[in-house]
Amino acid sequence: MVLVDDMGWGDLGIYQNDRLKKGLPAMQNPNLDKLANEGMLLKRHYTSCPVCAPARASLFSGVHQGHAKVIRDRSFDMPLENNHTLATVLKEAGYATAMIGKWGLAGGQEMQGSPATSSAYPTKRGFDYYFGYLDHVTGHKHYPKEDKAAPQVKSKVNGIWDGETLITGQCDKAYSTDLLTARAKKWIVDTHRQDPAKPFFLALTYIAPHSELEIPTGPYPAGGGLRGGMQWLGEPHRLINTAQGKINSWIYPRYAKKDWPMAEKRYATMVARVDDGIGDLVQLLKDLGIDRNTVIVFTSDNGPHDEGGQNPQFFRNYGPFDGVKQDIWEGGCRVPTIVRWPGRIPSGKSSDLPCQFQDWMATFSNMAGRSAPWRCDGVSLLPTLTGKGKQAASPVYIEYCAKKSASRLKTPGYADFAPQRRRAERGEMQCIYLGKYKGVRSNIQSHEDAFEIYDTLKDPGERRNLADTAEGSKMQRQMHEQVLRMRRIYDYCHPTRGRCAERPYDSVPVPSVAVPGKDELSVDARGENHVFYIHIPEDGEYKFRLRLDGKDARGFVRLWDMQLVDADFNYDGKSEATSSMAEGTTEGDARKSGKRGILLQAGYHRVTVSCTKGTGFHLYRDPGGEELVPLNKEG
Repeated sequence: MVLVDDMGWGDLGIYQNDRLKKGLPAMQNPNLDKLANEGMLLKRHYTSCPVCAPARASLFSGVHQGHAKVIRDRSFDMPLENNHTLATVLKEAGYATAMIGKWGLAGGQEMQGSPATSSAYPTKRGFDYYFGYLDHVTGHKHYPKEDKAAPQVKSKVNGIWDGETLITGQCDKAYSTDLLTARAKKWIVDTHRQDPAKPFFLALTYIAPHSELEIPTGPYPAGGGLRGGMQWLGEPHRLINTAQGKINSWIYPRYAKKDWPMAEKRYATMVARVDDGIGDLVQLLKDLGIDRNTVIVFTSDNGPHDEGGQNPQFFRNYGPFDGVKQDIWEGGCRVPTIVRWPGRIPSGKSSDLPCQFQDWMATFSNMAGRSAPWRCDGVSLLPTLTGKGKQAASPVYIEYCAKKSASRLKTPGYADFAPQRRRAERGEMQCIYLGKYKGVRSNIQSHEDAFEIYDTLKDPGERRNLADTAEGSKMQRQMHEQVLRMRRIYDYCHPTRGRCAERPYDSVPVPSVAVPGKDELSVDARGENHVFYIHIPEDGEYKFRLRLDGKDARGFVRLWDMQLVDADFNYDGKSEATSSMAEGTTEGDARKSGKRGILLQAGYHRVTVSCTKGTGFHLYRDPGGEELVPLNKEG
C-alpha cells in the first residue's frame, strides 16, 4: 500500500494528460499512468479527513473519524489506539508486515517520539519492522540529516528510525523518496528470499509531495527492479546509491526549461520522483516473479496543499473540483486512488463507487480470506475491484475542524471555485454520503445547520445544491439523524495536550424511533450478529456494560451504526467491557478520559451484538443497572 502526502486527485494522468493536450501546464507521470491502465482507478475514493494525522489514523485502524478514539482534528503525534490495525489483521492471517515511511501516530513527546517514549510505535501496532519518519514535523524534511530540525524538536535532530535505532546521522544526502524506495525494495527482497511462500504487507508512506518543496540530488538511476533503479547500499553515510551530488538541486529535464515558477517545477519534480519509484517497485515484483500475485494500492492522505510557495491553481491539482487540503469539498477529500492486481482486477477499468479509507481494512481482510474485525467501519471493495459479487455501500463520513490551523482558516479564494466558497470560513466541517447524495456543511454553529446536498456523480464541482428539492428535503432529515447515529462524542484527554474535537452537535441526543422495525430483527446464519431493539425510558445520558459467557469469548456492540461496546481486541474475558471511549487508548488522562455517557432520545434504538459463536451475552444499561432484554420478533 503506497500512501503519498498531499497529492491531489488532479495530479493523476486522467486529468493532467488532458491538460497537456490542451497546451496547459501539466505534469507527466508515465508509471502512474501505466499503473492505472493495468488496474482500476477509483474515481470517487475519499480520505477520512482532509488533513494528515486523522486521515492516517482512520486508514490504519479501519474506522471513520466519528469513531477514532484519539486522533481527530489536528492531534498530530498522538498515540493511535491499541486495537486492530491493517498490520495486526494481516499478521494474524500469516503475513509479514512492515511500515516504511511516515507514521505520525506514535504518541510520546510531541514532535519528538522514540521507541521508548511512544506507546504507539509502529512495532507496537502490528508491524514486524519499521523504518522511517516517526514524527509529523520531521516528515516535512526531505533531507533528514542536512535539513534544520523544526523549533519544536528539542533534540534538534530529524528522527529517522531503522527498527529501534536512530540513524539520522548516517543519512548523508539521502533524499526522502529515494531513501524510502530503496529501503522498501530491500525489505521486499529480503522477506521474499527468506520465505518465498509467506505473503507480506508493506505500507510505504512517502512524505512527498508535501512541502518543503525539496528536490533530488540527481537523476533517477537507470533501470529498475533487482539490479537497477534505486538500491539500498546500507553503508553509513552512503545508505543509497543516489547519496551524492548537491542536495536539493535537480529538476527533471522535461520541466527544467519550462517557463514555469520554480515552485511548480519543484512540485512536479517531487511527484515525478514518486512516479519513478512506483515503476521501480513494479519492476522488482516482476523480477521476483510475484507481480501477478501482489496487490498494489496507491492513494494520498488528503487533497493538494497550498504551502511552501506551491500554488495548486497552476496545475489545478484539485482537478475539476473546489477545495484543497483542509477542505471537505471534493478537491480536499477526494483522493487519487489506483489498485493493480493482474489477473484479478481487469485492466483499464474505473469505478465511480463512493468509498473511503476504512474500506481497506475490510478489503484486505477479504483478500486474506478473513472477516473484517467487528470494529471496522468499512466494507470490502473486492466486488467492485474484481467485478464479482454484490458491492455493499461504504459509510463515507468526515468530521474535521480547522480552527486550530491559524494560517488556514478559510478556503482559498481561487477564481475557479464557486463564489460562495472563496475565502469562506472553514470552521467545523462535516460530510456524509447517503445513497447517491453527498451532504456537506462547513462553519457549523449548531446541529440545526442545513446540509448542502449534491449528486457528485452528475455534479462533481458541487455547483447545484439540491437541498431545496423534494428529494433534497427528504435527505436533509435523514442526514441530520444519521450523523448522530454513526459517531461517538470525542472523549480522550491527554495529560499535557488536553482534549480536542469538541463538536457543536455533541449535546444533541441520538434520535430514536417510536415503533421498533420488526423486519430488521434477526440473527445471521453464522450466529454472530444479533439484531434487536432496546427501549430507553427518557431523554438522558446513558452508559452500557457487556458481559460475555464462554471461554475465549469475544464480542462487539453497535447502537444504530455507532460503536457502543468493544469486547474484542483488548478483552480479557474476566471483566465486563464498557461503553467508555477510553478502552484501548494509551497516554490518556484516566481521570478525564472515557467518562462521558451517550445522549439518547427516549424511545426505541436498534442494537447489533456481534460475538463468537455459542457465546451468551448480557447487556446492561446505566443508570439503573438492569439487564436489557432483547425484543424478539413477537414483540
